[in-house]
Amino acid sequence: MNLKSIILTGVVSGCFLLMGCKSGYKLQSFEGGRFPIDAQYDVNQDKEALAIFAPYKKTVDSIMTPVISHSARVLTAHRPESELSNLVADILRFAAEEHIGRVADVGVMNMGGLRTSLPKGDVTFGSIYEITPFENSLCICNMTGKQLRSLFEDIARVRGEGLSGAKLVISKDGKLLSATVGGKPIVDSQIYKVSTIDYVAEGNDHMDTFRQLTDADKLLPKDSTIRQLFLNYVIRLEKEGKLVDSKVEGRIIVKE
Repeated sequence: MNLKSIILTGVVSGCFLLMGCKSGYKLQSFEGGRFPIDAQYDVNQDKEALAIFAPYKKTVDSIMTPVISHSARVLTAHRPESELSNLVADILRFAAEEHIGRVADVGVMNMGGLRTSLPKGDVTFGSIYEITPFENSLCICNMTGKQLRSLFEDIARVRGEGLSGAKLVISKDGKLLSATVGGKPIVDSQIYKVSTIDYVAEGNDHMDTFRQLTDADKLLPKDSTIRQLFLNYVIRLEKEGKLVDSKVEGRIIVKE
């Protein structure tokens, strides 16, 4: 492979392997975050491409832009606890009532499944789609108290997830120090109902304890995507004349 081919391959793959030189520099720290790709990056537009997409954009905009609800404030998702993650975990926990006759004991939503913030003011279909872009569905699990405590240890290790119905105290280095469900200590032999999404219930996103469960331990209601549950919730609030709102309540406390 000649030099030109090597360069072309590197450009196409998006990466290069640099060899033959050393640096005295070492990585000391890094920061990461989520940055919405919006109109501020829309420079040097391809007019021909825009013309091709125009008819489709009109159709999509007609679906995504209607206002369906209103938010009292910007709701964000971040560890250890946040307004948006609390809200979605609550939605999951209460959604169980339609399928098992009662609210689940615990709701769990992974932070990675919440892809952006809920804006203050107008809430559109597009707002909810941007927050929950994946086709994840409600999953209601039976877990023993021992398994539930292990799940809370998983949550402590990643320094927090969306949580409803429980309270955790964790250490700065990711250890579970204490946990209660419904204000009560966890009973190892008791069976608890845990509402989450199918992706998490498979043990993904570091929620390893879910891998201990069998198919018999899980209920997957039909037509219950997290997105539709979220949409149903905000539309109902609008009909009741209420704003979408949530707050940090000390569900996950990091002990200094």
